[in-house]
Amino acid sequence: MEPSPPVRDIRCFALVARHRSFSRAAAEMGMSQPAMSQAIGRLERALRLRLFERTSREVRLSQAGAALLPQAEALLATADSFAAEAARLAEAARPVIRLAYAPVVGALAARVARRLSRRRPAIGVELRAAGWNAATAALTEGDVSAAILSAPFPLGLTTAARFHVPVGHLAVPAGDPLATLTRIGPERLAGHRIIVPRNRPPGGMWARLAGRLRGPHQLHAVADEIDDFTAVLDLVAAGIGLLPVPHLVVSSIRRHDVRFVPFGAGDLRMTYGLAWRPERVSGELMALAQTVQESLWTR
Repeated sequence: MEPSPPVRDIRCFALVARHRSFSRAAAEMGMSQPAMSQAIGRLERALRLRLFERTSREVRLSQAGAALLPQAEALLATADSFAAEAARLAEAARPVIRLAYAPVVGALAARVARRLSRRRPAIGVELRAAGWNAATAALTEGDVSAAILSAPFPLGLTTAARFHVPVGHLAVPAGDPLATLTRIGPERLAGHRIIVPRNRPPGGMWARLAGRLRGPHQLHAVADEIDDFTAVLDLVAAGIGLLPVPHLVVSSIRRHDVRFVPFGAGDLRMTYGLAWRPERVSGELMALAQTVQESLWTR
């Protein structure tokens, strides 16, 4: 029994028939015109039929070619459907990690997802922006596989790929006199309200900041936690208070109603890390931890 002609050669036949041109068919296939001619010649020899009548002025289907074209098109449609279904099944079988992340490190989370999708075999990542409380609850309930959290990390979780995010600027309303300064120290903030979260664990950035300001009356708590600094900038613009912001925000946000002034309050930084429940460790989670670490080292 003779082997069936390659689907690629049959596709070349259908394209030449559609375009009535070897050069235009070759361009659509991304191949040279001689290679297209060779494919048609190979198919004709395999079928022992002449598929086209060629002249110096035109290319037209032979009687046999016209009879075979509908079957060729049906075969190609089936092959395309086969490939699409195989791709869908491969995608469905691909391991998927559900990753929660603090909004301030969203660029890192996106970079990690892209890198994992390019691995062989690929690992899919479903991203979910979530604050500390929501991410911790999702980990506990098994709604996410892992989370990029800020310290302090909940007890009982495994953490890896820890990194620091410097907090060296103060967001102030554009019209505030402080916006004209080249640097602001804690001593200049007497009488100003500083936007902070209600939860300020000992040893964390917010607790260190509060210890360097003059009196708790200056602190204006707006939420249990502040993970989405971009959203809180709206409160700054409205004159609710001033907000210490990480460099990641300063380098990625441009607003006409808010100014970012260097803030000299010592070594202020937020610590983040990848966290997961130890009983749910897997090869995919180890690949995630490695990719987070690699993404911190390289861009």
